[in-house]
Amino acid sequence: MQIPVLSGIYTDGGLDIRVALPRNLVPVSLDSGISTGYLRPADGIVQMAEGPGIDRGGINWLGKCYRVMGTSFVSVLDTGDVTVIGDVGGDRNSCVTMDYSFDRLAIASGGNLYLYDGTTLSVVSDPDAGTVLDVVWIDGYFLITDGEFVAQTELTDPSAINPLKYGSAEADPDSIVALLRLRNEVYALNRYTIEVLENQGGSGFAFSRIESAQIQRGAVGTHACCVYFDAIAFVGSGRNEPVGVYLGANGSSEKISSLEVDLVLSQYSEASLGELKIEARNDRGQWHLYVHLDDRTLVYDRAMSEQAGGPVWFALSSGVGGAQSKYRARNMVWCYDLWIVGDPSGPNIGALDHRVGSHWGQVVGWEFGTRVIYAEGKGAVVGEIEMVSLPGRQALGEASSVSTSYSVDGVTWSQDRTVSSGLQGDRARRFVWRRQGKMRHWRVQRFRGDSRNRIPVIRIEAAMEALAY
Repeated sequence: MQIPVLSGIYTDGGLDIRVALPRNLVPVSLDSGISTGYLRPADGIVQMAEGPGIDRGGINWLGKCYRVMGTSFVSVLDTGDVTVIGDVGGDRNSCVTMDYSFDRLAIASGGNLYLYDGTTLSVVSDPDAGTVLDVVWIDGYFLITDGEFVAQTELTDPSAINPLKYGSAEADPDSIVALLRLRNEVYALNRYTIEVLENQGGSGFAFSRIESAQIQRGAVGTHACCVYFDAIAFVGSGRNEPVGVYLGANGSSEKISSLEVDLVLSQYSEASLGELKIEARNDRGQWHLYVHLDDRTLVYDRAMSEQAGGPVWFALSSGVGGAQSKYRARNMVWCYDLWIVGDPSGPNIGALDHRVGSHWGQVVGWEFGTRVIYAEGKGAVVGEIEMVSLPGRQALGEASSVSTSYSVDGVTWSQDRTVSSGLQGDRARRFVWRRQGKMRHWRVQRFRGDSRNRIPVIRIEAAMEALAY
């Protein structure tokens, strides 16, 4: 009997049947002849360098990686050399926004706007700039917002702001939290609405609202939104709605968060969600949207969702065992043919690497569950369970174990039973658990391992004998 592995089932103290998202395993749709999909180990994180503080944001400008770490603005070379360029202030643990024009890089940090021309870093001291929450560049202007108004810099002097050249989001009195650029239009994301502005020129504020493009939902925070696959992805809601994850474009929004993701988000206060960060990554044919929470990262997979006909999510974590833990890779920047990342828990700069599973040299765990095994009201004896995989591909000298346990109520679990994952080159090894007990009605199975056994999970096969009762 084949058991699907792309997502599992469990229950909680309430009345919901919950979906167990694969942790540190990426669902991949592929008809291999063994199954129609498998779970691939998520990329590990290798250290490149150490910077002057916790990473707050990064960007690729003119072929070089720039980051803000602590209060320092730095450049990072492909050799790992880190050079401190200047100080941009702000909270050492808060994210920054970075965008660039043809000749300047802008940084919104600590309520101020900073400009870097490749040589000199300077702060915009014009008092008409106000408190800068976010910045975006379009059509020769840097647009900034203080939460109430949108201001534009002068075309001939990006450090100057004319108080007569202010705009605002006027369809709803909710505050502006972020600015994004998509298809040469500016999206002003408010808490409960999103308005779209286009450049129509003129001697005053150059941008006007596109009435028909307004979206009746908004984002919870400045960094709770990003451009994702020709749309705006955001964590937020409309008025009188709980928070979810949406894609917004062409005057409408589409919900992409599943019930399980909504239930996870409901565990956080709005103030906590307002500090989260989301970002997008297109790699190896998969469009992933990362929702970074305090204790885990939830990832939406567009390609898998299209094939499955519904939202497909998985989780990333830097912990060991069954507990959730903060995922220690943020602010992903494609530069030097690498995905360069920062560490939200320390002054580290690293790169994502599919050849390893550890995070910053530390072992991390993986876990997945199965859907319900149901004997249609009858009992059964589970004689054997096999996890079909591709063993023998871990690093030389690294050996660990894979464990499984089962639950007949979705809450309490049996004792874990382990089998060795073998050593490098042991490609004939089979992961088999025998004498797996009885089931009276239904059961779910759970499997755990760690980054020392980087193995794709292709299929779970159970040998069962039905009982007459």
